[in-house]
Amino acid sequence: MPSGDNALDFATISDIFLAHGSLQSPAFFDGYLCARLALEDISAEDWLNLICAALGVEEPATREDGEKLLAWRAIARERLDAEEMSFEPLLPDELFSLSERAQSLALWCQGFHEVAGEVDADQRKTWSTPLQEGVTDIEQLSRIDDDIEDNSENENDLFALTEHARMTALMLYVEQHPGKPDVEKPAQSFEEGLKEEGLSGDGETRH
Repeated sequence: MPSGDNALDFATISDIFLAHGSLQSPAFFDGYLCARLALEDISAEDWLNLICAALGVEEPATREDGEKLLAWRAIARERLDAEEMSFEPLLPDELFSLSERAQSLALWCQGFHEVAGEVDADQRKTWSTPLQEGVTDIEQLSRIDDDIEDNSENENDLFALTEHARMTALMLYVEQHPGKPDVEKPAQSFEEGLKEEGLSGDGETRH
């Protein structure tokens, strides 16, 4: 795996996108990447080609940018596969506003759902009930209201929803790769969580 993975945060990848003239969010592509790695994998070459196409270029502007884009895939794959389940979605940190972070979570879920949503009904039936519910929840999360105030309550709420998305991604990977540690279903249902957290998938938010 390429070194320097600690530098591959949301801001770093965003800067690469901006350097190539793109205002697209890396969050969408990270969600897409995680679902692809879980369901059918995506080669390093195909991943780089996909990102370059999204950026509207034939190849990265610099070798360093190319290495970071490839490391993005390698790190995501390694962390999805890790026994300690260290995977984290590529999302903005606390330096970004809560609204920006909520928007990025929605985009991450859109990317994830673009892949997982194409799985046919027969294959979905082979998934555990928690995974089926989690993937349905991801679709709802892709429509959450991002017009939320910056306060500690909403901060905690968004963290809980992000954790739900993270665990769903891990469940999908684990079930497609037998022999890895079991990922337990979150104790609270998604609907209950939304009611408590004041965030919803129908555009309504309690402040």
